[in-house]
Amino acid sequence: MAVKPWWKEMIETVLWALVLALVLRALVIQAFWIPSGSMIPTLLPRDRVLVAKFWYSFSEPKRGQIIVFKYPVDPKRDFVKRLIALPGETVEIIEGTVHIDGEPMVEPYVKNRDSLNFGPVEVPEGHYFMLGDNRPNSQDSRFWGFVPEANIKGPAFIRYWPIPRVGGLYGE
Repeated sequence: MAVKPWWKEMIETVLWALVLALVLRALVIQAFWIPSGSMIPTLLPRDRVLVAKFWYSFSEPKRGQIIVFKYPVDPKRDFVKRLIALPGETVEIIEGTVHIDGEPMVEPYVKNRDSLNFGPVEVPEGHYFMLGDNRPNSQDSRFWGFVPEANIKGPAFIRYWPIPRVGGLYGE
């Protein structure tokens, strides 16, 4: 068996690495950066997170998860918000407190509330209701409506930048 020249080995290795990286980005994990303060204090502007794009192939989205999705008004843009209400649930905001099916939510991750009233509205099948954690400074489902399931990319599961804030996002 003939030995390949070193440069052919190098080109083949680089091409395989590129193909693997593209497949991983398309199907498995993708990095996103946070452009705004809509998720303060959980996520700060310029934080970077990893999203498990495959996750919802194995489980359903759950209330409280931080999710990256295609913005319903302009699907070329990605947004990150917290999932608040599931399909079939009724959501209402009374003086800044979210109620799901008439029950007030406990949201320890919300530090900045507003006095906005909203709803009640029922979340249609195949859609989700998303809110930012920084309610007074978040464009979210209150303004542009529900997120179709097809727009969801996956849950953000870890903050990897900046270094002092590295860590998992569940439980926040």
